[in-house]
Amino acid sequence: MQTYLDFEKPVADLEGKIVELKSLASGDQAVSIDEEVSRLSARADEALVDIYKKLTPWQRTLVARHPQRPHFSDYVKHLITEWTPLAGDRKFAEDPAVQAGFGRFNGRAVAILGQEKGNSTETRLKHNFGMARPEGYRKAVRIMDMADRFNLPVLSFVDTAGAYPGIGAEERGQAEAIARSTERCLELGVPNLALIIGEGMSGGAIAIAACNRVLMLEHAIYSVISPEAGASILWRDAGKAQDAANNMKITAPDLLGFGVIDGIIPEPAGGAHRHPERVMDETGKAIGKFLKDFDGRGRLETREHRREKFMSIGSTLG
Repeated sequence: MQTYLDFEKPVADLEGKIVELKSLASGDQAVSIDEEVSRLSARADEALVDIYKKLTPWQRTLVARHPQRPHFSDYVKHLITEWTPLAGDRKFAEDPAVQAGFGRFNGRAVAILGQEKGNSTETRLKHNFGMARPEGYRKAVRIMDMADRFNLPVLSFVDTAGAYPGIGAEERGQAEAIARSTERCLELGVPNLALIIGEGMSGGAIAIAACNRVLMLEHAIYSVISPEAGASILWRDAGKAQDAANNMKITAPDLLGFGVIDGIIPEPAGGAHRHPERVMDETGKAIGKFLKDFDGRGRLETREHRREKFMSIGSTLG
């Protein structure tokens, strides 16, 4: 069942009428509704395209958070074969918020990291809504160490509202774990690619996104802080999150202009949640291009490329 966002109401009304028509006609074989359904479908498609042409940053934020948007596990199922997840940080515990392991992309062995939000009440609680504890970042470092040792490219799927801010996580060194994971990303001698597939918020995102190339889905968001947290700091009112989002430059076009990201993966009208397979196919093409571009580069060249990328961010701004 499709979940509609508030600004999608015109589309919801039209598609609701289509459902009603089909329901009314299902018991009467003599009634043909094909022409009316086609007309309403065309109007719904036009309305959807029109709405998504002029999304505000806050509306993009809502799309990035859509509960039916494909998550890390969906991308792995669609793009990766021989997926072998590894658990535990070998120091304290397993953190299901961060998934990490090895698999094959188009037959090529790769290491894979990602935050998993879950898609039901049970799985969201299991994965802590994609908010990692220190163990998750230490597990990521463990996988990156193995990837570096065996010369495997690293793919990171970023989708988190931020690292988990609980007392236990802080006691076990949350900030240090995030810093170590970020450092390991930057030190890798193998190429790494970050894909912002939903939310990429705060250090919880950058911990696995300090990569040679950073790509964003068209309606994803990426920022040092969430709009709600930013509003709480600036105006002491989380209710002003919409104002914060509209001024924080968190969208893919803004960040591409600043040089923070390197490319945008297009989404169909209606967002990734309406056509997940098409979006995941486009993501697969982007991954394939990245691997081809970095084939044959030595470890020093790969590391230097990453360093130059981050050192140059903001250098072209007035």
